[in-house]
Amino acid sequence: MFFVSTSELSDLILQRRKKLQTLRELGFELYPRHYDLTHTIPQILSAYSSYSGEQLNAEKLSVRVPGRVMTIRPHGKAGFAHLSGGGERLQIYVRSDAVGERDFELYKLLDIGDLVGAGGYLFRTKTGELTIHADHLQFLAKALLPLPEKWHGLTDLESRYRLRRILVDALSHAPQSKNPEWSGERKA
Repeated sequence: MFFVSTSELSDLILQRRKKLQTLRELGFELYPRHYDLTHTIPQILSAYSSYSGEQLNAEKLSVRVPGRVMTIRPHGKAGFAHLSGGGERLQIYVRSDAVGERDFELYKLLDIGDLVGAGGYLFRTKTGELTIHADHLQFLAKALLPLPEKWHGLTDLESRYRLRRILVDALSHAPQSKNPEWSGERKA
């Protein structure tokens, strides 16, 4: 399923659990119940993709966005990461002097698949990519298992059908919401 051996997977899980313990020691809430977001990633991309770097610098648009970490590129006391949400990706730029020592420690402890909230202002990098210049990071959840391989996914047919069956069973026994937008019921 993950194309890694059992011992490698066990080592990876142990490493991620140690990082989770370090986050607890730094005072982060491991499973926060709430995150105040201002936008989703697709909303930011649809609303501000057409803005030039000069427009973004003039307006200093403040945003707070949650997302799943898909890439991490540290560069000394700064670094980039891509957050994914709603089928879209958005880059964040994290500097130790902008986010503070504690939040930069969080950035250094992130793994691909973790959930994090980033707050800051929008700008364009030298390459023209729309980016959040983070002034705050909030830990949302740790991914203890690696994400499935990007190109192959879940190739074992038996596992795929078994997981599909579990999902169908779980959804069919879930309580239905009174709000038709959330329950999957059709509007008249």
